[in-house]
Amino acid sequence: MRQRITPRLRHWAVVGLLVALLILLLAAWFGGKGALGLSSHSPGDQASVTAEARLQHAFEARRDDFWVEASGRIVRVLPDDLDGSRHQRIIVALATGQTLLIAHNIDLAPRIESLEPGGRLGFRGEYVWNARGGVIHWTHHDPGGNSVGGWLEYQGRRYR
Repeated sequence: MRQRITPRLRHWAVVGLLVALLILLLAAWFGGKGALGLSSHSPGDQASVTAEARLQHAFEARRDDFWVEASGRIVRVLPDDLDGSRHQRIIVALATGQTLLIAHNIDLAPRIESLEPGGRLGFRGEYVWNARGGVIHWTHHDPGGNSVGGWLEYQGRRYR
């Protein structure tokens, strides 16, 4: 004997389906690569994804405006940018081969005097996309005291 689907049963089946769909969409939106394989605005908040992989994905997807903590090999130390706030400029290469410009505000944080190509530079800052690999800025304390801010780390010393 076949059971007849009542309007009430149909209503609750539709509600259940909509709730499940909403949960999947929220998981995809807030979880990076969630149940639908979609990425959120902030590339990879998952612990299993390395910072270098997140930066590579962000570069390829032209995404930016997220904080990242990573390290790279110093490729080149550029002359300081003296327009407006003064910035020490350093090119680093990640293990993935991607290069980044580190723009370190030396009006707000100490300058690193002994930088040498080939050395390892750790950093925490905000990623901004550009066609050359991207820029890391905000590598200093937050002068307003509203956030943790960023830093550079070289030869065991942290510059904030």
